[in-house]
Amino acid sequence: MQFLLSVVHDGPSLADPVEEAAIDEFNDRLRAGGNWVFAGGLGTPDNATVIDNRGKQAVITDGPFLESKEYLAGFWVVEAPSFDVAVKLATEGSEACNRKIEVRPFLDE
Repeated sequence: MQFLLSVVHDGPSLADPVEEAAIDEFNDRLRAGGNWVFAGGLGTPDNATVIDNRGKQAVITDGPFLESKEYLAGFWVVEAPSFDVAVKLATEGSEACNRKIEVRPFLDE
C-alpha cells in the first residue's frame, strides 16, 4: 500500500540545516527499508498560484488555495504493508523534520 505523508508547517521559514540533515538521514532509512517511493519539499504559500477552470473561463489567482496559518511544506510517498507501519514511519518523519505529519492512504483503483 502507498501512503502520502504530508508535512504540515506553520512557520515562515523552511528547514534549517540541522533539520535538513535529519530529513536526509530519514530519507536514507526509508530507502534502506524499502519504503521510499518519492518525496519533495515545497515552497512557501506566497509562491503558490491557483487555477480554477470549472467555469467558462479559467480564473488564475496568486497565493495559496486556503488562507491558513498552517500549510503543506513537503511530502513523502511511502510504501508500507499497513496503516500502522505508515504511522510509525510518519512518527519518525515528524521527529526528523520537526513538523506535524498527516498520513493518508492512496485509494485503490
